Amino acid sequence: QDKGTKMTEFWLISAPGEKTCQQTWEKLHAATTKHNNLSTNSKFNIPDLKVGTLDVLVGLSDELAKLDAFVESVVKKVAQYMADVLEDSKDKVQENLLANGGLLEQQWQAEPKFYSSSSDRIPFLFIFKGVNQIDNDLKARASAYNNLKGNLQNLERKNAGSLLTRSLADIVKKEDFVLDSEYLVTLLVIVPKLNYNDWVKQYETLAEMVVPRSSNVLFEDQDSYLCNVTLFRKAVDDFKHKAREYKFMVRDFQYNEEEMKADKEEMNRLSTDKKKQFGPLVRWLKVNFSEAFIAWIHVKALRVFVESVLRYGLPVNFQAMLLQPNKKTMKKLREVLYDLYKHLDSSAAAIIDATMDIPGLNLSQQEYYPYVYYKIDCNLLEFK
Repeated sequence: QDKGTKMTEFWLISAPGEKTCQQTWEKLHAATTKHNNLSTNSKFNIPDLKVGTLDVLVGLSDELAKLDAFVESVVKKVAQYMADVLEDSKDKVQENLLANGGLLEQQWQAEPKFYSSSSDRIPFLFIFKGVNQIDNDLKARASAYNNLKGNLQNLERKNAGSLLTRSLADIVKKEDFVLDSEYLVTLLVIVPKLNYNDWVKQYETLAEMVVPRSSNVLFEDQDSYLCNVTLFRKAVDDFKHKAREYKFMVRDFQYNEEEMKADKEEMNRLSTDKKKQFGPLVRWLKVNFSEAFIAWIHVKALRVFVESVLRYGLPVNFQAMLLQPNKKTMKKLREVLYDLYKHLDSSAAAIIDATMDIPGLNLSQQEYYPYVYYKIDCNLLEFK
């Protein structure tokens, strides 16, 4: 099947067991494949969970809805940050975001491994704690790495840009300056290329006491030359003033070897640090994406279980199924499912009209169908 028609959206549904749950599964499978493969289906196996009282289940239903939203948001945050960290190689994001080493699509088919426990609340708390930890760690790691990246970018920005503003530390050399002289000083002047001939003709006469032939071009960018010129200290103000009239800009610059060395070292340090942190950070994101994603599957499984018991009653007898709809035939698939399961819902019309709150049925947030239905959106990677 070509990739274009496959959705990265799944429908997780459940229906009551007929004579057996196997029959429920076969019926669904036959109905969706009869009309040229409306969806790719698999059983979604949910281990037997303890059933509490109705009150517990209703309460759990609400809590699970909140947990579901939280876990999904963390899964998306980790995915999004992976894309940020991989910067230029965004196309690699997909291969780094795997769950259990497999593509996300395959993960839903894997049976969730549950934490068996005597209480309904344990898996709930266990999942929340684990995912909350990932969320907090992500904040801390992202903040540290972003700081480093920001500082490095600021330094890189200082070393780029026009000659009027950029750092000159990596351009000038010691021999371009007269240093440690009581009377003489070397200035750096930005000369627009268009005015360069004027500079050569004029600079020795812009003020008294300019050392003849003391100017050289040290560097050029697209528009300007960086030139040095040596003159007597007391003529500096006069020279600056006069230079401005000719559009020659004197840069404020003190040659300070220590400072320049410190800047260079800082840049190297940050660059090395960033490289060092990159590998471990990507590994952490991979592992924790997988963890969060699998936790998300668990939450969906818990929700299907709770919802199915609330909807279909006891004893527990339902089949959960995972459908991957084909983009082009989604509407048709909905109709087939409705025909298959409308009998479950003699009271559907009454429910939709009623304003009363029905346990486990949150009309404001979720479309209502006669069967238990959750949409799972795996478009985690549609990055802007």
